[in-house]
Amino acid sequence: MIKKMEYTQKLANATTFTFPNHIIDTIFNSVEEGIMIADTKSRIIHVNPAFEFVTGYTYEEAVGQRPSLLNSGIHDQEFYTKMWATIREHGKWSGEIWNRRKTGDIYPEWLTIVAIHNEQGDIVNYCGIFEDISAQKNAENEIERRKYTDTLTGVANRYAYLQRMETLLQSSANREYHHAVLFLDLDRFKQVNDTLGHSVADEMLISVTQRIQSVLKNKDIVARYGGDEFIITITNIHHMQEAVQVAEKIVHLLSEPLPIDEQNIYISTSMGISLYPEDGTTLETLVKKADQAMYYAKQNGRNQFAFYFDDLKIDSKRVLLLDNELRKAIKQNDFTLNFQPKISLEDETVIGMEALIRWTNDQLGFVSPAEFIPYAEETGLIIPMSECVFRLACEAHLRLREEMDNVLPIAINISSIHFHQSDFIDTVKMIFEAYNCSPQDFELELTERTVMNNERDSIRKLVQLKNMGFKLSIDDFGTGYSSLSYLVQFPLDYLKIDRSFIQYITSIADKQAVVDAIIQMAHRLHMKVIAEGVEQKDQVKLLEKLGCDMIQGYYYAKPMPLDEFVAFLEFWKLKAREDLK
Repeated sequence: MIKKMEYTQKLANATTFTFPNHIIDTIFNSVEEGIMIADTKSRIIHVNPAFEFVTGYTYEEAVGQRPSLLNSGIHDQEFYTKMWATIREHGKWSGEIWNRRKTGDIYPEWLTIVAIHNEQGDIVNYCGIFEDISAQKNAENEIERRKYTDTLTGVANRYAYLQRMETLLQSSANREYHHAVLFLDLDRFKQVNDTLGHSVADEMLISVTQRIQSVLKNKDIVARYGGDEFIITITNIHHMQEAVQVAEKIVHLLSEPLPIDEQNIYISTSMGISLYPEDGTTLETLVKKADQAMYYAKQNGRNQFAFYFDDLKIDSKRVLLLDNELRKAIKQNDFTLNFQPKISLEDETVIGMEALIRWTNDQLGFVSPAEFIPYAEETGLIIPMSECVFRLACEAHLRLREEMDNVLPIAINISSIHFHQSDFIDTVKMIFEAYNCSPQDFELELTERTVMNNERDSIRKLVQLKNMGFKLSIDDFGTGYSSLSYLVQFPLDYLKIDRSFIQYITSIADKQAVVDAIIQMAHRLHMKVIAEGVEQKDQVKLLEKLGCDMIQGYYYAKPMPLDEFVAFLEFWKLKAREDLK
């Protein structure tokens, strides 16, 4: 291709060359640039095939028309006045211009117009040479779009969010505008990514984004801040309740199952909220405080939101110490188990026990499971820690087997993250074989969320565990995640009703109705029902009336160390004998 500047100069000085006409015609008809020649009265007298291809006008349609045939209407009269002034002064003009095709489509082109003179120096023609630069502009626009857009989800990226927020805060500085910054982190996203793969995790992020966008206004700002983190600005709010309403909708929407790859994926979010200007006037401060509030929400149960408040302090030194000491504890198996009895409602005998992990550290003191278990799940330490629990439960079983005639089954809580590891079954089998413990003496408790995430894999593993001899229980039932059609497929022995229903069973009719329905459903599926969190006598009586099989809660006993549990069993036997008298 002849370079534009060289070709333009040759046309401008065409009278000094004596090329044969057939060579000029060959060049004119072969170049990829469109060429249009007009007379001094601005009438088109000749165009080349490239002109026809780009503009859509044939030679016959163009000749005799004015170049304004191609005007897009984008440029004003001043633009064209300056262009022709340049041509008269310098003999040529080059620049980007938007023209219109015959189809009506507007497109960008790089246009060079040169004045052609005769031997006397008079202008006899004008020659326009242009190139369609649509592809180049599209590429530039795509680069610009990627600079500001998250390529996976299509929303703004971190860079774009920061820029838009800086502009928003500058415009709000001298006005009484109020905004809310919402910082979201998806709960247990790493587990989905590790167990189901990156493609499923990507689809999940896209679906999460769509659900978030569905509750926002056009003027609100949403961005993927990084990984599984999103940040939202609710602009120009009049009351913090507006932020509450948006946060509640997002939490609810993200707790609903995501249908991906022919299965339902369950996810939730922890969200922190800071307010402008109440919590700060700089972007750094607002994001930092929203982030701190998010961690507070995550540490206090997840699947919820929290506002930043002045007393909220995230102790980074404690987090570092917790991480170091937890890793040591796992390496040294420095945990203990407490045991809470399960009581039969039929005859008030102890028919089982649940193992609950406890940790007391020299530097941290007693550490609540509500603190170290979520941290272990976030960091992946939950996997080796769960293996510690298995070993401790086996050791407790061996001791009870030596001291008691009738050994009670021990229920062990299974971490969702551990359960969905590819080697989970092999790990469990190896530990129980090493301790020479029979799976028939143990019960494994899994939450609804665990079994409902990746149902096909869950069913496969539950069947394997069942065939090994384990009793299986679904924990926290009633929290809104189960699908009855899948529940029928799970080979479950027990169903544990979530304590949130038991707490108000005697005072709220709806709670009682739900518990009644759960019990009847479980019995028809040949499962026994355990009510957890029972603390009052009237709860016991009502559950007995409804046909519940077992009870677990403070009404009978708190979780206790193994020695105390053995003493409790002796006491319970004596109590039973006294009751018979």
